[in-house]
Amino acid sequence: MGRVYNFSAGPAVLPVEVLQEAADEMLDYRGCGMSVMEMSHRSAMFQNIIDEAEADLRNLMNIPDNYKVLFLQGGAHQQFAAVPLNLMKNGVGDYIVTGVWAKKAWKEAQKFGKANKIASSEDKTFSYIPDCSDLPISEDADYVYVCYNNTIYGTKFPEVPNTKGKVLVADMSSCILSEPVNVEDFGVIYFGVQKNVGPAGVVVAIIREDLIRDDLPESVPTMLQWKTQADAGSMYNTPPCYTIYICGKVFKWLKKMGGLDTMKEINEKKAKILYDFLDNSTLFKGTVEPASRSLMNVPFVTGDKDLDTKFVKEATEAGFLNLKGHRSVGGMRASIYNAMPIEGVEKLVEFMTEFEKANA
Repeated sequence: MGRVYNFSAGPAVLPVEVLQEAADEMLDYRGCGMSVMEMSHRSAMFQNIIDEAEADLRNLMNIPDNYKVLFLQGGAHQQFAAVPLNLMKNGVGDYIVTGVWAKKAWKEAQKFGKANKIASSEDKTFSYIPDCSDLPISEDADYVYVCYNNTIYGTKFPEVPNTKGKVLVADMSSCILSEPVNVEDFGVIYFGVQKNVGPAGVVVAIIREDLIRDDLPESVPTMLQWKTQADAGSMYNTPPCYTIYICGKVFKWLKKMGGLDTMKEINEKKAKILYDFLDNSTLFKGTVEPASRSLMNVPFVTGDKDLDTKFVKEATEAGFLNLKGHRSVGGMRASIYNAMPIEGVEKLVEFMTEFEKANA
């Protein structure tokens, strides 16, 4: 079997070019006689890998100098706790709950202080993003928290929420690097890399320096203090070296592609092909309100569970993998991250058109 079209929500498709380069360097990285997998994180060679990865990410996202870039472990889930532990001075966080991950973050924050749910779209199964232009921000809130793109439900914030001067924290795991972002709108941006950047194992945190505190309570675990890793240049303990190396290659690939403005154009084009089909289909329909649609994750249904199952089975046999929707939603979901080529989406739509004819 050759390469399939992998529509997985994460771990997800990676650029073939990056995988090929990694394969070529697997046994001998640039003449050093060993694999990056075997390399000491304290070596000059690995230091160069992580420095270059950070520099390329800063370049891609125009990250200002007063923000630290940290390569961490524990995934986005660990940041659900790290955010309140590092940011709560008054013991209050305001949460906009637009999906499973935002809800989990909100629940986790309740262990450490008061977590206010100031807006939610749970009333319609998270199928839209609530109006965030005039939120009931708590006067004593230390921060406002959002999950910017909701992988499971296929929604994305169309604009930056108005936090009325409060620090904005965003989990951007499933939309990072898909389009330009003004980093200065946020105090903290973090993302698990396994969706749009690299293999599982790293969460990158971009944190404004004034939010990295040295006056945290003694009870905050060392590994959950952002200052620990900021002071050590992400090297307080052994980092996930190989994942960082692959992320670095993806950053270079994105630069070569033309950067984030180009990626936005490509992603809009890809998403339009699929959404246009869904909007005109007599069998399939999208589940998200058009104004809240994600460019990265596209959920859809037939309205018949048996037909959904049949579609997923036949799609898999035809080489379109991981189209089954999340267990909490059902139906189907196509994740069309940066590395999914346009022809992958075009071929999927061709397959869906044939399926519709056969099952109308």
